[in-house]
Amino acid sequence: MPAPMPTARRALLVTAAVLTAVPSLVLTAPAAQAAPKPTAKPPSDMSTVGGARLGTPGTQVDLGSGAPVLPKGLTARSWIVADAESGDVLAAHNAHWRLAPASTMKMLFADTVLPKFPKSTEHKVLPSDLAGIGAGSSMVGIKENETYTVHDLWLGVFLRSGNDAVHVLSAMNGGVKNTVREMNEHAEELQALDTHVVSPDGYDAPGQVSSAYDLTLIARSGLQKKDFREYCSTVSAKFPGATTKNKKGKKVREEFEIQNTNRLLSGDSDVDVYQGIAGVKNGNTTNAGATFTGVAERNGKVLLVTVMNPAKQEHNEVYKETARLFDWGFKAAGKARPVGELVPPRSAAQASPQPRASASGETGQAGGGAAGTAGTAGTRPVSGAADGGSRGAGTALGIAAGALVLLAGAAFLVNRRWPLPDLVRRRSRP
Repeated sequence: MPAPMPTARRALLVTAAVLTAVPSLVLTAPAAQAAPKPTAKPPSDMSTVGGARLGTPGTQVDLGSGAPVLPKGLTARSWIVADAESGDVLAAHNAHWRLAPASTMKMLFADTVLPKFPKSTEHKVLPSDLAGIGAGSSMVGIKENETYTVHDLWLGVFLRSGNDAVHVLSAMNGGVKNTVREMNEHAEELQALDTHVVSPDGYDAPGQVSSAYDLTLIARSGLQKKDFREYCSTVSAKFPGATTKNKKGKKVREEFEIQNTNRLLSGDSDVDVYQGIAGVKNGNTTNAGATFTGVAERNGKVLLVTVMNPAKQEHNEVYKETARLFDWGFKAAGKARPVGELVPPRSAAQASPQPRASASGETGQAGGGAAGTAGTAGTRPVSGAADGGSRGAGTALGIAAGALVLLAGAAFLVNRRWPLPDLVRRRSRP
């Protein structure tokens, strides 16, 4: 197969957001339902996908001339800092340790299911759609016998980490069992081989695991999709409530506001909105502790950071450690030598060498799965007031459309370069 031609790198323009603090939503699975606690130390035989050093227990970093030292006091069981576009892993700590992922698993759920249904599709919720939701789950507040659009449901998944929204979308996708099967197949395609899905919402379940490395691969894949980028970067939105009758006896649909629980995006009393933050997904359960994968951009450099289960029990510790790793990564970029790489999906090497354009990043389009999604269609930025009241006032990430032409005909080039589509500041809503 001839060597692929290089693609043009697209700069990401993201600005800081300033929002008022919002209450934290942390709902955990009860201990009685949780899987056994993981071992205190990582195994010595972890995966070496992405490089031998990534399978070695402990911290892996190779500081070049002028590179800053890693932040002190990091307590997470596992973490990783990677260049989102080149795939270079700048530093890692127990990157392949298989741990409970909590709701960061919803990134894989979205990357698998989101392309299947146009956002305007409507679905009336049946009681059976909400069966099997774990006790203590985070919920967005979906009501039986009410109708929701797919757009509403995805806002519930990303902003409030609603397990009820996940189960409704799973029901639309042929059921939980079928969805879990497809998620595991998609994880294998992405070479996220530490990941095993038992529940599509990330609720604690025996045998349900992922790793900082895998969650970073999954986030990188999801960010190729326009709708994924929109949902994971939305700070707040209006969500449909119950249907009631007004004083005149006319049926009206109530609505309420939901806020994104990603504290680097929305802020909190002890966490500022992170400059350049653009998503992605947080999680918290009894067994997993706090988990988080984030993407941020500064000066044209795009980084992905995943942090799993900090030992320090301080409020919002997972976001504080993530912010410090982002700070280090932006200072170390171009100075720290890579200790590994984010590998391509399995299908990348089989892609046609013939040039072609891909515009499969939107929902409801064929080929929107694993490796086939690398761009978006259209040419207009998405306004923060668009799509059913979702708003990104002050959001760091918006969506610029524009098809990403891949000269090698693959979403992920053999040399691992996977430029993210252009992202611009989302317009503030009046």
